[in-house]
Amino acid sequence: MSKTQLTLDLEKTLYAYWEEQGATAVEEVSMPDDQGIVDTLVLQNDNGAHTWRCFELKVTKSDFHSSAKLSFVGNYNYFVLPAKLYAQLKPEIPAHIGVLTYRAFDAADLDAALVPITTPGALTIAKSARYQELQVPESALLDRFTASLNREVVKAKQVEKGLAQYSSEQLLKEMRKRSANYDVYHPDRNVYDQFAAELESTTITALQDEVDALTGELALLKLGLAHDEAAR
Repeated sequence: MSKTQLTLDLEKTLYAYWEEQGATAVEEVSMPDDQGIVDTLVLQNDNGAHTWRCFELKVTKSDFHSSAKLSFVGNYNYFVLPAKLYAQLKPEIPAHIGVLTYRAFDAADLDAALVPITTPGALTIAKSARYQELQVPESALLDRFTASLNREVVKAKQVEKGLAQYSSEQLLKEMRKRSANYDVYHPDRNVYDQFAAELESTTITALQDEVDALTGELALLKLGLAHDEAAR
């Protein structure tokens, strides 16, 4: 299932928050022993002493009340919620679970900022989490944490390489999948139409360049013939 823009904004802000703390974060980390998937797992390393923090990101009441397993297996565990949603769910938060609330920056404030703002909003610790022993072996956490970091590196490299790494068959298969959501009234939103338009534009430009070059050669040829006739 694709993520909402609000979820993506929470993720981006959470990453930046822990990066400022000198910690390492990665999303969607599968846990062992049917412990579910941690939305965001953060590792803090203080001279070899590890502290693990698990975060579950929820943007609606139905999301909060879903049947998906809450993977609170870390030393400290938190919900990350929009501030308005936390006000509605506050009585339902377990005593040992912390809460970070998210507020999006106002567009006017962003425009007035004197320094670059790199996140869409800010996080506030609305409720502290209580320490608990790890619910899974740390060796298993480290293995899955490393695997998830590697997954993100692979994804980044794929983006850097672009489409060159995919066969024509793979590209055709992906375009066929996207055709199910073809938007007749807004062709600019369709991958195929964007590709076709770009290809047509590139082809027309290339053909025009070729025509211009041939026209130039023809003009020089005519000029040479006229010069020869005049010389006779």
